[in-house]
Amino acid sequence: MLSVVNTVRDLRAALLAWREAGDTVGFVPTMGALHRGHIALVEQARKATKRVVASIFVNPLQFGPQEDLAKYPRQLEADRKMLADAGCDLLFTPTPEEMYPNGAVTKIDPGPLTGMLEGAFRPGHFTGVATVVVKLLLQVMPDAAFFGEKDYQQLLVIRRIVQDLNIPVHIVGVPTVRDTDGLALSSRNAYLSPEDRQRAGALPRVMQETIAHILEGADIEKTLKAGQEKLRQAGFSSVDYLELADATGLSPLRAMNTPARLLAAARMGSTRLIDNMAVDRP
Repeated sequence: MLSVVNTVRDLRAALLAWREAGDTVGFVPTMGALHRGHIALVEQARKATKRVVASIFVNPLQFGPQEDLAKYPRQLEADRKMLADAGCDLLFTPTPEEMYPNGAVTKIDPGPLTGMLEGAFRPGHFTGVATVVVKLLLQVMPDAAFFGEKDYQQLLVIRRIVQDLNIPVHIVGVPTVRDTDGLALSSRNAYLSPEDRQRAGALPRVMQETIAHILEGADIEKTLKAGQEKLRQAGFSSVDYLELADATGLSPLRAMNTPARLLAAARMGSTRLIDNMAVDRP
């Protein structure tokens, strides 16, 4: 049965009882508006640990002044049911005042990984992500925490923070869950009109085509530019990036000499979509 708490005090009281019983704890932090991708994280946590905690907190620190904090989808009752059905044991739903009490000013600088790609287009975003994730990890102190590879740069940032700050938690990356046309599941997909949703399927398709050309030996710079043009022709109003990057440090690659990742961000209507795929030779 799923229990719900909304204060750090009650969260720690529940966790203490589990730890005294010798239970391992898995943690799935979310911003709600859950979908099958989130549930895949819970299922992985369920397999790896005895107890599973999820959090739902729409973190104001990671939204820029022109971004969608106010309209970010919120569906707490539906989310609670999904978590209960997936076997989650405890849901933590703090308010902003609980997470950032007394005018909290301390923030986490995540370092150079945040100066590129998403960090370049969303200044301050990863500082907000890093700050809330560190707080949540210290509040829950799980044995393992589960994050989707769909937010690949975020996953690398969190792994770096945990390593640098010696936080005793294993960070587990879980493969992206996709819809039938390949589009990565995201809470923001709900913003898409039916027509835009249909056209958005071009994003994973163009990424797969781009990867195929790269692996065939095509010029990487020209292939990436061609991929961006294909996205615009498919109906994306703008393309922030379509980049081949080193899989561990995200530095741009123009030769396939190390494990790589293709990362993309493009806007369909008013909705900004991101995705990434591994680039592996057969």
